[in-house]
Amino acid sequence: MSNAVSVVNGASFDGAVRVKDAGLVGMVTLRGNFGSAKLGKAVKAAVGLALPDPRGIKTGTKGGVAWMSPDELLLFCDYSDADALVAKLDKALAGEHFLAVNVSDARASFTLTGTGAREVIAKGSPADLSPEALKIGEMRRSRLGQVAVAFWLSDAETLELVCFRSVGTFVYDWLCVAAAKDTLPAHF
Repeated sequence: MSNAVSVVNGASFDGAVRVKDAGLVGMVTLRGNFGSAKLGKAVKAAVGLALPDPRGIKTGTKGGVAWMSPDELLLFCDYSDADALVAKLDKALAGEHFLAVNVSDARASFTLTGTGAREVIAKGSPADLSPEALKIGEMRRSRLGQVAVAFWLSDAETLELVCFRSVGTFVYDWLCVAAAKDTLPAHF
């Protein structure tokens, strides 16, 4: 049996902002009807949180839940709990039309810390990263260069980013170059 490792194995870079591999994060994609009371109850039981508003993300002591599209959520938990979370959702949503899949090993997560975190992402994303457009607790699905990513601010100086694991090393390297000292345009 192999040991799971994150995509860049805990690497970090200190530049204008700190770029850090967030490590192994449990992630479960949940697709279904958000109007279903059963789905809302299942999410609440699984991660202790209600469904987020469109483009929203909520975090708590048991995990997190992010709105990804009108019929898709991304649930966060401890890496070792992801399979159990899927089983719990499968049981709670029996009879519903839904899909719950452990995608933990197919994703990579990074944390950017510092006042210039928005600036780093703005170098490669077409999303509006101004404080008026991207508030704390809002999720954006976008691109970084030509690579699909999702990101959100967990506080004023901490940006979390998720991408496909297959491009994780590229994204990490891109973030490190974009976060080099003395390279931020100070636009925000």
